[in-house]
Amino acid sequence: MAVPLDMLPRETVEHVCPLPPVPGAVAAVRRRVGAVLADWKVSADLVDDSLLVVSELLTNAIVHALPPAELRLKWARGHGPGTLRVEVTDAGPALAPGQSRAGIDPDEHGRGEQIVHALATRHGKRVHSGGVTRWADLVAA
Repeated sequence: MAVPLDMLPRETVEHVCPLPPVPGAVAAVRRRVGAVLADWKVSADLVDDSLLVVSELLTNAIVHALPPAELRLKWARGHGPGTLRVEVTDAGPALAPGQSRAGIDPDEHGRGEQIVHALATRHGKRVHSGGVTRWADLVAA
């Protein structure tokens, strides 16, 4: 008797990386993510989109949230396309609701959520006792 594909086990690997609150941290973590995805043999088209999503979520954590922040990647593959889950957890908003940071030009900021929405199959936000986790799922073609 044949087993349906969705009933077959999927292999999942995970990588966790703290985001230090220092200049250049997003670029350094992005390079690290590129190396991890290469080790996992994630397809090049998914890597490019994933690196952009990682950059947007990490930048959001640095600009708008309290440290510490942490990146978690989960790569699930089996029969059919693989799925990459990108999660960034931070300690919650740095400013009270309704406040905005002085000196941030709205013409140069504020598109990260739109970029994540355009590239991810699914995305969302979880508020919990440890802070806020923003996540995005990207599916390999």
